[in-house]
This record gives sequence, structure tokens and C-alpha cells, in this order.
Amino acid sequence: MSTKTHSVVIVGYGGMGSYHAKLIKDNSRLKVTGTYDVLEARRAASQEDGYSAYDSYEAVLNDSEVDVVLIATPNDVHKELAISAMKHGKHVICEKPVTMNVEDFDAMTAVAEETGLVLMVHQNRRWDEDFRIIKEMYDKRTIGDLFRIESRVHGANGIPGDWRHLEAFGGGMLLDWGVHLLDQFVFMIDSKITSVTSRLSFILGDEVDDGFDAVLEFENGVTAMIEVGTTNFITLPRWYAKGTEGTAVIEDWSLTGRCVMQNREVGKVEPKPIQAGVGLTKTMAPPSEEATLTEALPKAFEHASSFYDNFADVVEKGAEPIVKNSEVRRVLNLIEHIFKSARTGEVVKDFDMYVPQN
Repeated sequence: MSTKTHSVVIVGYGGMGSYHAKLIKDNSRLKVTGTYDVLEARRAASQEDGYSAYDSYEAVLNDSEVDVVLIATPNDVHKELAISAMKHGKHVICEKPVTMNVEDFDAMTAVAEETGLVLMVHQNRRWDEDFRIIKEMYDKRTIGDLFRIESRVHGANGIPGDWRHLEAFGGGMLLDWGVHLLDQFVFMIDSKITSVTSRLSFILGDEVDDGFDAVLEFENGVTAMIEVGTTNFITLPRWYAKGTEGTAVIEDWSLTGRCVMQNREVGKVEPKPIQAGVGLTKTMAPPSEEATLTEALPKAFEHASSFYDNFADVVEKGAEPIVKNSEVRRVLNLIEHIFKSARTGEVVKDFDMYVPQN
């Protein structure tokens, strides 16, 4: 087991920067030794939390004791900060979205390759338990082959914060939350995306999207429906999945949910007609109790390690990153084409940078 502790400086001590600091306290292989923020109030806040605050980014770069720069700033400056850090011999952890386009990310990864340093993007919601349950169902065919998966995040508080309202800083919900949900699908489904259709929402009058929906078609037959909304006072389920042998729902992050499947021992039971409005229907009648089984959600798939331990393993041992830069690049490319579909109103095809995972 490694005995080295990697010195980390957090650049950008806002909500995510301070959250990283709290999480890293529980990790024995990384240690936050300082912070830097352009705002004096946030430098003061980090000092109140027990960290030394650098007066400039140059001071961070010139400190030979710093091993890792963790970037948690607005999105528009990630590229510049990351490239400078790597050129000064620092490994980099960068918040998502790592950049706003593929071209900028390619510039970052080129420097990582030139310097031999690690650049890893904090796509932390690969570790969300709700997602890991869905991945387990997909991999193990809990309700048969999943052929439609709906992923939604709903709130009613509008776009949070200040810079997230502005296009120049990389604001908007597609880049803020969409990048997470898209990353989950790219990680879960080892198949090429053949088409995407999308719409952006501008209900609140901001210059960036306050929500979006997108439909992805995969070559293996899976359809993914992704929706983010910030004007939803009644929320739809976090996950709704249809398989060839049943249906599953996860209502929210509390993991309230269930699987309803065909009862194979009973076989197909003819439904009885029900009154539906002013008419009768068999088609939409619920299945009889004996025809289905209701079961609890399966146990979640487990990653081999935490994000931070995996990062340390990549740095120390050249281990395989759980969040690969090729996957990050693929998601950025997908985001660019979601914007294109929303702008043109057309289905976008022949764009995916798919590389088989195995």
C-alpha cells in the first residue's frame, strides 16, 4: 500500500471547491494543503476552514511542494488553469464540464500526454447509488434487456448561483447537469450513439438554457431519454426503465423504487376490461396480481475504488482511470451535437466518437 500523501491545492473555493476539501479530509492519500481564489472573501473562508490561501495562481504553480491542482472554478477558465498547472509539473483534477468544447479539451490532453502528467475529470455522479442500481440492472438483465431508459433531474429553483446564468462562463443546465447524465449513459452502455434529438428550455429568460430534453438512440437498440428541468414543482421519477421482462422505477435519490416483472410461473393472463373515462379498455388495464411480481431494487454495482483513490492509483501506478479522457471527450462531442440539434430542430446523426470499452 502506498504511503505517499499527495499535496493538493484547490483553485476556486466556492461550493464545489469547499466540498472537495471536506471529502478529501477522509482520504489518506490526498491532503489539501492550500487554496487559491480570485475573491478575497473566499480566500478568507478557506483560511477559516484551516487552509493556507495563496495570493496568486503563480504562487501555486511555483510551489514545488504542490503535487496536484484541483480546479473548481467557472468553466471558461478550466483550460488555461489546467495547462499552466501541467506545464509546471502538477497533476490536475478538473471539475466538470472540463471544457465547453472538444477542441479545448484536446489542447488540455495534448499537454497531459507531452508532460506525462495525469489529467482526470471529476465526473463524480458515476458513483451515485441510483445510477449504480440502474447499471446493475442493465448489466445483469434484472428485468430482461433494457430497451428504454429515462433519466430525469427536476427542481423548481431556476438556475443556481451567478455565473451559471451566463453563456461566456459556460452556464446553463446542459453543461451543468446534462454533462452528468450523459456521462452516466456513455459509461453504462457500450454501444455507438446513432442519433440525437434535443430541445432547450429558456422559460426563465436567461441567455442560457434553464433545462433541456434529449433522446439518444444507441446502435444496440437502447433508447435513452434525458431531461433536466429547473421549473418543475412536481417532479417525475429520477429513473424509469423498461425491459423485455418488466419495468423499474427509482423515484428519487432516497432510492424509493421497485421492479415489476412478469410472473413466469403463471404465464400470460388475459386482462379484464376496465372503465377508462367514458370507454372500456383491455390494452391499458393493469395486469392481474397473479400475473406480475413486485420486487425490491437490486443492490448497486460497486466501483473498484473511490474517485480520489483511483486518481492516486493512476498517478502512482499508472492504473486505469475510472473516468477516462476518451469518455469525457465523447460526452463533450455529444453536448456539442445536442446544442446543434436544438438549434436546427433536426435529428443529428453520424457524430459519435464511440470506442468499444472492452
